[in-house]
Amino acid sequence: MEKCEAAARDIRGETLNHRVSARHLDLASLKSVREFAAKVIEEEERVDILINNAAVMRCPHWTTEDGFEMQLGVNYLGHFLLTNLLLDKLKASVPGRVVNLSSLAHVAGHVDLEDLNWQRRKYDTKAAYCQSKLALVLFTKELSRRLRGTGVTVNALHPGVARTELGRHTGMHRSTFSSFTLGPIFWLLVKSPQLAAQPSTYLAVAEELEGVSGKYFDGFKEKAPAPEAEDEELAQRLWAESAHLVGLDMSHGSPVRGQSLSRSPLEQV
Repeated sequence: MEKCEAAARDIRGETLNHRVSARHLDLASLKSVREFAAKVIEEEERVDILINNAAVMRCPHWTTEDGFEMQLGVNYLGHFLLTNLLLDKLKASVPGRVVNLSSLAHVAGHVDLEDLNWQRRKYDTKAAYCQSKLALVLFTKELSRRLRGTGVTVNALHPGVARTELGRHTGMHRSTFSSFTLGPIFWLLVKSPQLAAQPSTYLAVAEELEGVSGKYFDGFKEKAPAPEAEDEELAQRLWAESAHLVGLDMSHGSPVRGQSLSRSPLEQV
């Protein structure tokens, strides 16, 4: 929250817009997601744009507060619940837009509906990350179908590789070879956080994208996603399973309390 508050202060100072606030949201906790959404619904008149940006990448086999595999829980399920809880607000604020930050890594992903939480298979941190990012593209496709005619659009995005702490679990910075041989090349290819944020901003406000929905963008350009990401039946089945996991009442789009996986200790990310 200290870093978040500092960023909010910087934005207020640069823009002279005092209606910039920082709020706590832990995507590894369904309780936190619900509390955050409830505050937004109560305190904000409109929700014009929702950018689902947060992620954890290739962390150890940790679980969230609710027992979800950490990458699935943070990268996908937390955003799935948050978006659904804010849908009524978005629909009341049309035209509205949702931007889901996926990754080029989704092309190597596979959604295993029989074992989303890696309880049966040997855990593969890379495969788990790719699955979570593929799930976001499938979520985008199904949400777009459900939002037809509402004035709210949703698109998925690979923003490029940003110079952030997202890769802190990959081990590259701890490798002498990687640091001295690949490091200089890597730093030439990655974007600053400011540049990496531009595609998200473009999808959120570009006039030429009005009405464009259910698409996948690589930077500023629309691109065909992986074949599995185009599977409409899989997208619908994943939605149903996700709603069950997070306790979402499908008839009203509201959370049903008391529905979760067995709890496991929360590792801090």
